[in-house]
Amino acid sequence: MLEDKVVVVSGVGPGLGRSIALRGAHAGANVVLAARNEARLHEVAKEVDALGRKALVVPTDITDDTSAAALREAALTGFGRVDALVNNAFAMPPMVDLLEIDLEALKTALDTTTLAALRLTRLFAPALEDSGGAVVMINSMVVRHSRRTFGAYKMAKASLLAISQSLATELGPRGVRVNSVAPGYIWADNLRWYFAYLAKEKGVTAEEIYAETAATIDLRRLPEPDEVADAVLFLASPLARAITGQCLDVNGGEYHH
Repeated sequence: MLEDKVVVVSGVGPGLGRSIALRGAHAGANVVLAARNEARLHEVAKEVDALGRKALVVPTDITDDTSAAALREAALTGFGRVDALVNNAFAMPPMVDLLEIDLEALKTALDTTTLAALRLTRLFAPALEDSGGAVVMINSMVVRHSRRTFGAYKMAKASLLAISQSLATELGPRGVRVNSVAPGYIWADNLRWYFAYLAKEKGVTAEEIYAETAATIDLRRLPEPDEVADAVLFLASPLARAITGQCLDVNGGEYHH
């Protein structure tokens, strides 16, 4: 569904970013890989190449104007077009109450999560207008609940959601769609480590922690990275050509919205 399209993915790491790139390649797209960790980008690029598609590695600090602009130029020079931008990069803020949070640390998280996504979207908007393309923001189920210590996380993602909706209104007349995907739990390495940690603390097995968590989810399992990536790519594809300004929850039914 993305045959010969060009997809730019920011924040490519070992989890969801990698899955978005590989599932995009599987759907026929060439991908531009952006992150600070160049070695990791090359690892993912090899996997994309193995799928018969092209990957362009562009080490990027998306919080820096010059570096972000270089990403745009590299993408357009390398492929001549951009059909989709996936803003996946995220910096976790301190998990403490908002009444106690260090404001400088919060500013750093907001810069990566929200301002950088806005920066990249503004830079790529002309190319996306030329291709009739799409932007997909990676949000989180944190926007659906309020819990102690999650305030800064929710603040960052709620801001990103507001940015997405406003950009959908601004870019819609130019033929560019802007949507969001909000995952809940993603069964990847970080969560596996956390469940193992919880299991050790509670004196149970990691499998029991998984089962206890999955019992609160309609599908009784946690979504895999590829399943979230497929939702992202659906919104980036022509299959979603009449969808903009929306936030698609991908959580196995943990929350209903």
